[in-house]
Amino acid sequence: MENEVKMPITYEQLKQNMTESGRPYDFAMIDRAYALADAAHNGQRRRSGEPYICHPLSVAQILVELGMDSESIAAALMHDVAEDTAVSVDEIRSKFGDEVALLVDGVTKLTQIKFSNVEDRQAENLRKMLLAMSQDVRVMIIKLCDRLHNMRTGDAWPEQKRRDKALETMEVYAPIAHRLGISNIKEELEDRSLHYLDPIGYETIRSLLNKHGDAFLEDVCNTIRSHLEDNGIENAAIRHRVKSIYGIYRKMYMQNKDFEEIYDVYAVRIIINSVAECYTALGLIHDMYHPLPNRFKDYISTPKPNGYQSLHTTVIGHEAIPFEVQIRTWDMDRMAEYGIAAHWKYKAGISTSNEKLEERLAWVRRLLESQRSSVDATDLLSDIKSDLLPEEVFAFTPRGDVINLPAGATAIDFAYAIHSAVGNRMIGAKVNNRIVPIDHRVATGEIIEIITGPENRGPSRDWLNIVKTSEAKNKIRNWFKKERREENIVEGREALEREMRRNLMTVPADQYDEFMAALAKRNHCNTVEEMYATIGYGGLQMARILPKLKDEYNRLKASEPKPITVDVKKIHSTAGVVVEGIDNCPIKFAKCCSPLPGDEIVGFVTRGFGVSIHKKDCGNVRESMKSPENAARWVRAYWADNVREDYKATLELMCMDRANLLSDVALALGDMRVPIYSLDARSADQGRARMTLTVGINNTEHLNNVVLRLQKVRDVMSVTRI
Repeated sequence: MENEVKMPITYEQLKQNMTESGRPYDFAMIDRAYALADAAHNGQRRRSGEPYICHPLSVAQILVELGMDSESIAAALMHDVAEDTAVSVDEIRSKFGDEVALLVDGVTKLTQIKFSNVEDRQAENLRKMLLAMSQDVRVMIIKLCDRLHNMRTGDAWPEQKRRDKALETMEVYAPIAHRLGISNIKEELEDRSLHYLDPIGYETIRSLLNKHGDAFLEDVCNTIRSHLEDNGIENAAIRHRVKSIYGIYRKMYMQNKDFEEIYDVYAVRIIINSVAECYTALGLIHDMYHPLPNRFKDYISTPKPNGYQSLHTTVIGHEAIPFEVQIRTWDMDRMAEYGIAAHWKYKAGISTSNEKLEERLAWVRRLLESQRSSVDATDLLSDIKSDLLPEEVFAFTPRGDVINLPAGATAIDFAYAIHSAVGNRMIGAKVNNRIVPIDHRVATGEIIEIITGPENRGPSRDWLNIVKTSEAKNKIRNWFKKERREENIVEGREALEREMRRNLMTVPADQYDEFMAALAKRNHCNTVEEMYATIGYGGLQMARILPKLKDEYNRLKASEPKPITVDVKKIHSTAGVVVEGIDNCPIKFAKCCSPLPGDEIVGFVTRGFGVSIHKKDCGNVRESMKSPENAARWVRAYWADNVREDYKATLELMCMDRANLLSDVALALGDMRVPIYSLDARSADQGRARMTLTVGINNTEHLNNVVLRLQKVRDVMSVTRI
């Protein structure tokens, strides 16, 4: 691993490195910042035992290597002062001015917030981080350098903390470093995280790389330099590098490739003066070596979203070892190495290239803006992961505009990337003049034409399960939120009730409104209707609601008074049911709710036929108990322990329609020796089918096993008891 941890840097070494860089640093301000930090951290030690001041000094050194400005260096030296010592941000502001104070405060706030659970905390910290970035990106660059030094010295952490920090680094910090274009920090963060998350895989790849020395690459570099000079390209800088360990790991373990199948393990970089020379050099390389087909990428004419520009080609040398050649100008190389940090200039201490900075940070603002429509903070985390994927594809509109999307994005994502109105009216797509399904996965180089319908047409709810980008998801949710409120409320209520039925949750009528109000509050909704509407348009995912729903239901059950127990041995049961105070009475099961063993039940003394058994939450029970005349006729009832009779239960199956579906369902029930009393199957919209079947079962546990078995039948999407 590069940048292995060395002896702690001293302030004198830091100043020497700043002087050698040749940049006009404000040494007086940086001296004062160091003096304040050194005094504030006096007596504090890191977990590794070294003086705490070593950490801010090391962070400042990384910033010097990136070429950052004086304010960033000063803020890095003091970045832990406001959090860990008695010195306040106001004191820093009075001594160093607003700019440095803003940077220190921004870095401090990223780690100060406390939330109710780990998932919320990580998501909210991420939101705070993005807000800080949108105000001044230097806050994020300092934070990345802070995390990098912490990862370099992570051996001092307990093992679980190492793994937690490594996972957070891999999922959050490395993708942001990638999006900002700071490739060397991104690669080191990934390598160090992998070292803690999968040490065996890490060491395996490191040993493979050690077997192949640098002699081969040195040879190639000398040959290329000589050939370029012979053809008029002089003063070219030629460097070589070996692919990062994590980069190889992803291809070996995630794409299931052998080490020998990875063609860019070794790379040669050619840095020359002009774009024209880049393309000339490319031709010369292809003359010297055999290029591999489909391995050429032109990121000069189509830069990556993080600003990266270069020509990439993979060739095979005389030793039959493939290697990648990257050709770029000096400006492109600085951008590739330092990313957004490369925008800092030092003429009169004023940073330029503001337009490019704004363009590079536009994705941060878009992401924050789209998140305002989402109730759940943890949505931000999944959106960050999808929007910051290193792999991206580039496609074209018929007019030649370039649209970049994450790998795996669909034609619908492409439509919404053009404009929300185009996405909302989309009815189809053409790729290279051929009609394709709307869930077609976009590939680099495709020309995509979106076919639109009338203005009042809107998206389908199913698209939320198809699209990959957070931008498309949020535009679809916003359309449903604004245009279909009443429909959303109905849809959301039905979805929640289905989920409750599926989990066998029943709430008494007199407690239903209070229960839903508490659930709405837990999901950050002001009213129950707002919660239903948010579920309906997709702002609240059922998977996120379910844990809170179960918590509320368990709390409700725990607060219910325990029923008076009856000694079953002393009372005779009839038809598997014990009716309190009545012996040997005729029993019948109410058809309105079809109670099963395991359901909570209650008995009603009828005038003409014994006792009618209902489920406790049956709607007819609630209505009847309100009548003073009937209330006294309701009696306690219990299932006997030795019930082994068959009871009827009706199930509704939603399926994707196909041949032999009915026979597969019947076979599944036959395997479980479950009798079928009735079966009704019919076609539904969008290639689906609906089945209603009545089966014989013993109790609710048996019923749950039947439902689980039916859910495993291919193309069965849901099974609901009705």
